[in-house]
Amino acid sequence: MEVMGWGRYPKTTAELIQPADSQALQKFVSSQKKSASCIGRGSGRSYGDSALSEQLVSSRFLDNFLELDEQQQTLRCGSGVTLGDILKVCIPRSLFLPVLPGTKAVSVGGAIAADVHGKNHHLDGSFCAHVKQISIVLASGELMSCSEQENVELFRATCGGMGLTGVIVEACLSLASIPSSYINQKSVVARNLKECFEHIEENADSKYSVAWLDCLATGKNLGRSVLYLGDHAAAKNRKTDTMYRERSGLGVPFSTPSFLLNKTTMSVFNSSYFALQKRKKSSATLSCDDYFFPLDGIANWNRLYGSNGFLQYQFVMPSESAFEGITSVLEKASENGKGSFLTVLKKFGEANENLLSFPESGYTLTLDFKNEAALFALLEELDRIVLAHDGRLYLAKDARMSEEVFKASYPNWERFMAIKKKYDPDNCFTSLQSNRLGLTP
Repeated sequence: MEVMGWGRYPKTTAELIQPADSQALQKFVSSQKKSASCIGRGSGRSYGDSALSEQLVSSRFLDNFLELDEQQQTLRCGSGVTLGDILKVCIPRSLFLPVLPGTKAVSVGGAIAADVHGKNHHLDGSFCAHVKQISIVLASGELMSCSEQENVELFRATCGGMGLTGVIVEACLSLASIPSSYINQKSVVARNLKECFEHIEENADSKYSVAWLDCLATGKNLGRSVLYLGDHAAAKNRKTDTMYRERSGLGVPFSTPSFLLNKTTMSVFNSSYFALQKRKKSSATLSCDDYFFPLDGIANWNRLYGSNGFLQYQFVMPSESAFEGITSVLEKASENGKGSFLTVLKKFGEANENLLSFPESGYTLTLDFKNEAALFALLEELDRIVLAHDGRLYLAKDARMSEEVFKASYPNWERFMAIKKKYDPDNCFTSLQSNRLGLTP
């Protein structure tokens, strides 16, 4: 069958394996020939080729809830459970996931493998900071438990390890208590990138923080933006304010013609959006879906970029070089006429000890680019800017980074490979991405 990531680039043909339970998964893995390769696959929400291989091991049937301890605020569940599934169960109990990415469709296994982050990394770290224990099927077929206290090296390699250490079958997660299912949002308009940085720093104590940027604005308006701050709203009615309200939105039924996405149409969209946000009220109370997952309200929104798909380019730079580096990236993208509807800026807190986790102290910028031949030369130029400012790219969004760029920006890659070799000496678990980056030679 033909498979692809959320960015719809690249595409490949693979065999889909759907084990009914962990025992079936163990049997499949232990019977693998040394020449065969596979990778775990959850909801298919990584953007590039990190979950593409000859064989894809689906977590579709590993979607069971095992134990919810409301008093200890922990949840044990299968790796195929999505974050949206968890919110449906937990919000009515005034419990919440401490870290949420931009979509609730991500599986628990995928969230761990990518060590996803949210709008509150500056305060609460990434997803795996709240993972208490993982059960993983190794290349030998053995089911092993790991955590910050048990088999620690496997834990550090698995969190953010893009599925290369084995297939996650279940996990125990820490939860957080919340007063209601609503978020008080405050929006702050910034006339340029400098103002945006200043506003983010001034509001560093806000629980959630994310900025939308007009990536095609130039000159004195370069980086003009809207910063969205959020905090959990107090409950006015305990019964109704902890209800989970799932949106039903529109969908994109087919891929739009690629020629409709050009510098002119994106400039009009970005300018109109910025003008609209300037006129709107600066304060609002939103449901958690509206605040955390605005794009989930548009089913199959990835089709808007056309049948060739798109590439999402996300990088992080240390605080001391981030303003200069992000300015250079925005200037280069605008100069090449490569606009993005969705350009997002966030602040990161301190890095964790996971070997291939993406976040480090500084700022991260995300841009979406329509897939076209002229794009790849631009992305190589952006890579050079990122490296020159001691930054790195996010593996969960990557579809074309070179081995040289990866190894220059992830200092723990050799330690990761040593642990992988220990637990997977024949490279049973490989992906198109790991082959490209030299992690599975």
